[in-house]
Amino acid sequence: MKITILETSDMHGYILPTNYTARNMDFPFSMAKAQTKMEELSEVADGPVIKIENGDILQGSALAYYLAKQRKNGISELTAVTNSFGYDVGLLGNHEFNYGIDYLKSYIDGADYPILTANVFDESGNLAFGPAYKIIEKDGIKIAVVGLLTQFIPHWEQPEIIKGLTFKSIVEVAKELLPKLRELADITIVAYHGGFERDLETGLPSEALTGENEGYQLLTECGQWIDAFVSGHQHRKIAQNVLGVPVVQPAYRGETVGEITLEFDEKTKKVTATTAQLHETGTSKISSKIQQLISETHEAAEDWLDTPMGKISGDMTISQPSEARIHEHPYIEFVNKVQMEATGCKISGTSLFNNEAKGFGQIVTMRDILTNYIYPNTLAVLRVTGRDLKAALEHTAEHLERSASGDIIFSPRFIEPKPQYYNYDMYEGIDYTIDLKKPVGSRITRLEIDGKSVSADEFLDIVVNQYRAVGGGNYDMFSADKIIKEVTVDMTELIAEYLKAHPVVEATANHNFEVLK
Repeated sequence: MKITILETSDMHGYILPTNYTARNMDFPFSMAKAQTKMEELSEVADGPVIKIENGDILQGSALAYYLAKQRKNGISELTAVTNSFGYDVGLLGNHEFNYGIDYLKSYIDGADYPILTANVFDESGNLAFGPAYKIIEKDGIKIAVVGLLTQFIPHWEQPEIIKGLTFKSIVEVAKELLPKLRELADITIVAYHGGFERDLETGLPSEALTGENEGYQLLTECGQWIDAFVSGHQHRKIAQNVLGVPVVQPAYRGETVGEITLEFDEKTKKVTATTAQLHETGTSKISSKIQQLISETHEAAEDWLDTPMGKISGDMTISQPSEARIHEHPYIEFVNKVQMEATGCKISGTSLFNNEAKGFGQIVTMRDILTNYIYPNTLAVLRVTGRDLKAALEHTAEHLERSASGDIIFSPRFIEPKPQYYNYDMYEGIDYTIDLKKPVGSRITRLEIDGKSVSADEFLDIVVNQYRAVGGGNYDMFSADKIIKEVTVDMTELIAEYLKAHPVVEATANHNFEVLK
């Protein structure tokens, strides 16, 4: 008997094939295209089909923000779309927490498939959000699906949102749970909203071994109990056998659907052969079901996104994102000024999150705000030492390097397997120099405030986003215990408020930092 497992992951609220930078777009991704591809694969499958939604579906697109912040019943409109897929099970991703626990729980309540979360516990030691696993019986075969979530969420999320929750290592939980499921089911599938910390071929570390991604360790220590492994979080394209287990990870925004097939011998009760592959969705048609469910809301969102919010005098457009990270750009200075005004801080750090950001034209709309500042970040003020700030700048400097021809480039190790442009910070309120000829850890050759060198022991108040403030991005010099003030209004709203208070903003850049090659 052949069993087919189909997975979507990290669709981030991209219901239709647009990134909302303009109207009437048709990109090679979306939930609507993924659904069409999933239905095609289900129709041709020879035997039972298991459909898994692997998390990070509530946050990401401008439409997702509109549903969460502007629609009275936005979550029900989103779950109507996810319910139309016919999923057998779903998972939570780390971004499910971004709009708060109530919104997350509304998703769980609205989904007509169980949300599996085996490694998150409440203060009483009970599972916090749903069952650890589900046993599905199809054609007489018992198939267990276990749901796991990256344990690293406390390093990113606002402490108040995750108060009382304990996130355990997936390996710790799996070692206890998987042997029991072997007794209860014929086949065991592990679904993990997380990825791989080691090279899939060599087993050598491919990132800092922080516990954020534990997929390789899981397969190393628990692979004997796993028949199929579906993953996510890193937005990678993976379809291969890893340590004897078929694995898929279907990128993000619904650009592919992951498929694993298992040949199951009903007499011996063993899997005898496997395949793993990804199916591109770019040429698929938009699902008519999803189109009908979301079209009215989509059009309302498009109109809202076109709401004018302010004006720019000068040029704040971004044509070369790589240059905007090396030479201070007016858009970056603008974001830092918003953060400084919102908190009263004199030092601010921010990032250019991806390479799709276009900056602001002369008229700034809500669309411009949301497609440039893509995360629902809140702000935190940290009281740090000069030593801490220099260490943060040294970590930022690691993200740049010199190419063989001597040009400044973003380090490939922070692009593959997942682009981490959001972890390269640029500061306002200080003057500093990054010298790429110096070794890593010694690249900050100038750090000054008002022409005076910053001493290692002096205390400074700086504002950054909440993700960074609690150490996100491996900024270990920052932590929650250094937070002295929080602004719980998200940055999208703060930018809008700033534009209302300053109807015409001058596009300026004081070039307070320099990068030497």
